[in-house]
Amino acid sequence: MRQRRFFFDISGATALEFAMCAPAFFMLVMGIIELGLLVWMQMALQQGVESAARCASINKTTCSSTSNIQAYASAQSFGLAPPAATFTVTTPACGNQVQASYRPTYLPSFPIPTRTLTAQACFPV
Repeated sequence: MRQRRFFFDISGATALEFAMCAPAFFMLVMGIIELGLLVWMQMALQQGVESAARCASINKTTCSSTSNIQAYASAQSFGLAPPAATFTVTTPACGNQVQASYRPTYLPSFPIPTRTLTAQACFPV
């Protein structure tokens, strides 16, 4: 009788179901957060290169040299603040072109492969 009551007892079923589902749920939530951060970083990098390419073509006092353009691009990157060396400045046929290549850092507890973000903008002179 006692053994039969043990097999049909469901008092800990909720805790067991939570223990089985929680890791997958938390990994899903962390993945969504990381994906959001990755999209935000890409948008920040794109904003930086677009602003810097425009500044190089229009505002010759603020963006007078390559180092000034790189610093301007870093400052215009939505608070991402990548190093100025992340940005390269060239003058091809389309005008002033700014490119960026940035390797972001992720949360240390979430093992996802690293990916290099790139952005490019060209503004006519």
